[in-house]
Amino acid sequence: MDQLIENPGREDSPGARPARVCLIGAGSSGIAAAKALHERGIDFDCFEKSDRIGGNWVFENKNGMSAAYRDLFINTSRPRMEYSDLPMPDSYPDFPHHSQIAAYFEDYVDHFGFRDRIVFETGVEHAAREADGSWTIELDSGERHSYDALLVANGHHWNPRWPEPAFPGSESFAGKQLHAHSYIDNTIFAGKRVLVLGMGNSAMDIAVESSYVAQRTYLAARQGVWIIPKYVFGKPVDQIRNNPRVPFKVRQRLIQQLIKSYAGPPERHGLPKPEHRFGEAHPTISGRILDRIQHGTVTPKPNIASFEGAQVRFVDGSAAEVDVVVYCTGYKITFPFFDEQLISAPENHIELFRRVFHPEIDNVFFIGLLQPLGAIMPLAEAQGAWVGDYLRGDYALPKRAEVDADIAADQAAMRERYVASKRHTIQVDFDDYLHALAKERAAGAARAREKGYAPALPCRASAVTTGS
Repeated sequence: MDQLIENPGREDSPGARPARVCLIGAGSSGIAAAKALHERGIDFDCFEKSDRIGGNWVFENKNGMSAAYRDLFINTSRPRMEYSDLPMPDSYPDFPHHSQIAAYFEDYVDHFGFRDRIVFETGVEHAAREADGSWTIELDSGERHSYDALLVANGHHWNPRWPEPAFPGSESFAGKQLHAHSYIDNTIFAGKRVLVLGMGNSAMDIAVESSYVAQRTYLAARQGVWIIPKYVFGKPVDQIRNNPRVPFKVRQRLIQQLIKSYAGPPERHGLPKPEHRFGEAHPTISGRILDRIQHGTVTPKPNIASFEGAQVRFVDGSAAEVDVVVYCTGYKITFPFFDEQLISAPENHIELFRRVFHPEIDNVFFIGLLQPLGAIMPLAEAQGAWVGDYLRGDYALPKRAEVDADIAADQAAMRERYVASKRHTIQVDFDDYLHALAKERAAGAARAREKGYAPALPCRASAVTTGS
């Protein structure tokens, strides 16, 4: 294993090399981080299980981890999703198809010229932190490499979370059960009686798709949500100004009233009334679900109570004959390459400084591990630049006590604001997060200037690579 050398800040020491970084994942967050490292001249390797970049936006991805289905379109507008330094083509619609998004990511990598740093069809089997602080990365090929820092961008929409506990009788249900993650297209619904469980974006998209070919489509809700139309005042709803300098409570009241004015309260359409105000749980963006409900092609139902042969009974006592059940019940946050005692997210809970820096391990960083109302891509881009600045010595963290206090305050604010749910453990407001991160990066740059821009990572002796 590599050993730290004398005068670690000097690259001219005998046998020394600049710090090397490992990046896990070349999805939309991983490539944003890779670009930040590349443009800062930081030596890195990016390992990607698939044979191409794009992660969750690659339909039928070879790595088996993508949740994209055939007719998936983004639910955030094009300007809201694109990276700041490479706009999407003007020819793209307001809400592009997944194939257009995947092509855009390919263009991004080639435009900035770092494709050669990505090792495709190669997964990270295990990441172990050694006594000297370095990371030993074991690949699925059996190779082992040593790195000075680790960036994790493995995504959080790939490990399906099924209902917990399972509904009574589900094990003997006569029909088909699947999780939304494995949904491909609506051909499986043709002529069937379909039940979709969930009130998130995927649930409503799938219910809409089912409604065009199924004999009957039911949409079962575990709890009420606010449904946001895609367009307001003739423009994409997420392009309406949301100033983070305006107090949240003020914005909350205005947006909730706006939604009611355009779509009406959910209970008017037979959906459950939300037991929370707008912004206290992740809302759902759909431009079609209310139309399909109003035309009688989607029937709202309350939560499932039990399965009885080919019947599903609901908590209100009603029942329906069902052939296919689709569970849109979210995902688990999972890091299969870490030992659980080192880093894990039990119940989807993990505490990080501004969703990126681990408070106890100073050379592991998480990119894209958040859930905004809006697209992750611009946030991952900002996070990647932030970590790049830190590794190069252009940013310095606050003192440990301040980091811990910030994390504690963030967790308290999450508990106070959001409905208690495994879905809301990494929730952020898009504009607020970017605004706060920009302020912290500026403050950290000032701290780095005071310290003399010392690199965050030492140089090490030459790396060790061994075969299996």
